[in-house]
Amino acid sequence: MELKGSLLSVREDVRVLDATIRDGGLVNDFYFSDEFVKDLYQMNVKAGVDYMEFGYKASKDIFDTEKFGKWKFCDEDDLRAIVGDNNTNLKLSAMADVGRCDYKTDIINRSDSALDMIRVATYINTMPEALAMIEDAANKGYETTCNIMAISNCQEGDVRYALEELAKSPVDAIYIVDSYGSLYPEQMRRITQFYMDITDKYGKKIGIHAHNNQQCAFANTIEALSIGASFLDATVNGLGRGAGNCSLEGLIGFLKNPNYKLTPVLRFIEKQIVPLKESGVIWGYDIPYLLTGLLDQHPRTAIAATTQKNTSYSDFYHMLMDRD
Repeated sequence: MELKGSLLSVREDVRVLDATIRDGGLVNDFYFSDEFVKDLYQMNVKAGVDYMEFGYKASKDIFDTEKFGKWKFCDEDDLRAIVGDNNTNLKLSAMADVGRCDYKTDIINRSDSALDMIRVATYINTMPEALAMIEDAANKGYETTCNIMAISNCQEGDVRYALEELAKSPVDAIYIVDSYGSLYPEQMRRITQFYMDITDKYGKKIGIHAHNNQQCAFANTIEALSIGASFLDATVNGLGRGAGNCSLEGLIGFLKNPNYKLTPVLRFIEKQIVPLKESGVIWGYDIPYLLTGLLDQHPRTAIAATTQKNTSYSDFYHMLMDRD
């Protein structure tokens, strides 16, 4: 495999996306203060981050608005209260889950929205609806991505079919998503090359969204980058569901592009992330996440064990083994 660039080179095609609110919202049901979100927005502008993902465009018929914060829904008024007209170089995105979004009505025309990009999240078996959502968003004027979740649980033939269909769609970038944090850099290298072999001829970009169950999120992100992935997801201090994600500060520290600035991220961590941890919000690597990652299982059981402060790790491991 031919490497794209080196440790000291700048890849002009690279785009960094901050998913702190969207993935981090899965930790606290999206109850972030306006101050937190506004500070994060300003941090991303100062740090030179390319995209900021505010949350989901979730259906209010499916999800109770009394049980979730505003970033589960990303209403336009709430977005505008943070960014105004967003007269910056930072682009804004939201995620739309297949089957959990009233996309035909809740996603308005790009010309009327603060958002620039819609990221469609799908499992491999719901690809037909994902393609319809991508088509709808593109017709409304948005940049689009498709995030194929739980790729480690998919059959190669199914992935190949999905990639070929996506490559013929208006989608701009196709994401490798290590939902269970079960992949290692050697596997990520092969998967990235597999994606690129199919999609390159159609001019599609490849992205990477990694989880840190086995403490490989950063390593997997830069491994995918080295093969040719150009859309890189990260979150501040790894804030995200369960074991969290590739850290934004780690990624910006690694990238040699002088447009990216580390100091604003560190200042945001000092001001907002340290108090968030002190308030009792829990995320990040822990033994239960390691074990679900090793066994390529959804982390819901590990989230429950961590929340309950269950340290009977061997019993938990054997329980997971019995589920296989």
